[in-house]
Amino acid sequence: MRRRREAAARVHIVGKPQNTSAADGSVTTRQVADIYLPQSELDEIWNVEYLERLARTYWRFLTRVSLGLIRVLYTPDSRQIVLLAKPLKLLTFKAPEYETEARMGRVTWRIDKGILVAPRGRGQGFLRIEVERREDWSDGPGGLQVARVTSEVGNFYPMIAGWGWFAKIGQFIYRITQLAIHAVVTNAFFRSLARLDLAPSVVGAMRAKAEEARAAGDYETAREADATADEEERRAEAATG
Repeated sequence: MRRRREAAARVHIVGKPQNTSAADGSVTTRQVADIYLPQSELDEIWNVEYLERLARTYWRFLTRVSLGLIRVLYTPDSRQIVLLAKPLKLLTFKAPEYETEARMGRVTWRIDKGILVAPRGRGQGFLRIEVERREDWSDGPGGLQVARVTSEVGNFYPMIAGWGWFAKIGQFIYRITQLAIHAVVTNAFFRSLARLDLAPSVVGAMRAKAEEARAAGDYETAREADATADEEERRAEAATG
């Protein structure tokens, strides 16, 4: 009840997760939610910085829902999903790619490698979050507008699914474990957006981290944080043309 009172928007999960498998062992899953919010809120968040903050909110949510076991490490050219510590890299992604149009914004992370990725899937596939602004959709007299949010994992080769004679068994294991967990976590992330509580931008967070590191005399960490912030700013500027 407290969460419902604090909510600044309403979230509706659209249908069930759409899952497909290809003959080569790759899988794609897509989930969709509609966020109903006032026009003023929609106008305020519709920019590249919002996309960046939405992306960081996703990683923050992943850390929180795993009780801190899963962490996200930022570098200028990657995002690393680790279990407890850096050597245990579950997934590594290339740095995010931002795309914006008049009524659409999209952030894509290209899959690089990691413990969860089969050898043939290294350097392939992606994770993508897309927001579509639909001013022609309304919720009646209240004047609420709709932003459709889509999460998609495409062309992913899960290590747990295996290959060769084990593939059929492995695909079943993947569906009832890793895929099922991903679907639950993504829907929970969608519902968390009702509060419109977005994480600070990567740029802002990295600048703050750099300042803290410099104050502590850790100049190497400060340089790395500043480099990440510089690169994220460059990407945001490129997305706006």
